[in-house]
Amino acid sequence: MLARAMRWTYMVIAWIVLVAVIVQFFLAGLGVFAGVSNFQMHRSLGYSLPLLMLLGLLAAFAARLPWKVIGLTALLPVLVILQSVFIGLWQPGTNSIAALHVVNGLAIFSLAGFLALRARQYMTIPKLVAVKADAATP
Repeated sequence: MLARAMRWTYMVIAWIVLVAVIVQFFLAGLGVFAGVSNFQMHRSLGYSLPLLMLLGLLAAFAARLPWKVIGLTALLPVLVILQSVFIGLWQPGTNSIAALHVVNGLAIFSLAGFLALRARQYMTIPKLVAVKADAATP
């Protein structure tokens, strides 16, 4: 019963993360095209995403999802933390490091989309089938 509730929780969090990442792209575009002062919303949401992703990781453990899914879910907050590293290392003249911020954002989007789309398949928990040995068979 708890595993099923945690699988629902994981699926909801996975979709919220995906939507939040899409909103992040919108807010970044708003900052680029509507003025630098609009980057504050992008920054604030970006700093809150790892917390949501860690909640998703806890739900993945509680839901007893496959280790591959748990590992990929754990990779999400790592990629988000790298976002801050790429911006933090940026200095005038080192634009290639700052450009990795965008590439990493695409990686976050791809992984979040993959996990959200796959989360539905984990909603059913396979039932253990008891196999009876037939005494009449040799």
